[in-house]
Amino acid sequence: MSGIRLRTKTEKDQAWCSSLLREQWGSARVVSRGRLHHADTLPGLIAELHGEPVGLLTYRIESAECEIVTLNSLLEQRGVATAMLEAVTEAAVSNGCRRLWLITTNDNLPALRFYQKRGFTLAAVYPDSVRGARKLKPEIPELGWEDIPIRDEIEFERNLQPSGAA
Repeated sequence: MSGIRLRTKTEKDQAWCSSLLREQWGSARVVSRGRLHHADTLPGLIAELHGEPVGLLTYRIESAECEIVTLNSLLEQRGVATAMLEAVTEAAVSNGCRRLWLITTNDNLPALRFYQKRGFTLAAVYPDSVRGARKLKPEIPELGWEDIPIRDEIEFERNLQPSGAA
């Protein structure tokens, strides 16, 4: 997308990141696979258009794996999320990661479509796991996209190893 610039999140971005996460996620706290993340404190990428932030991706790297914790674009269908996804893939590879993965929920139809169209495969479904996530983050709503009950975590992954690598 023309005019979009990606950069690493810095301390100066803290207030904007916290505000965006509260607006988009109900708080800056995010739960994936029973782990509570303070997403506003994680490493991240910011997409800017004309000097204004229009996207945020937060991630964590552990044991040669990179988890995308949050991904938000304020400009839908303009390539912002895809650009951030490719940038975090490059960061993961440069940090020696073998796998890029994320968790979404069963209601998030746009995410299910988005990640599959970008080469991610379904790795696992964790039925009724959101019940446990609500113990860590009670603000997770009961209903999500199009009033679909939020119940299950869905794990997507992208293998970062070159073809034929062990």
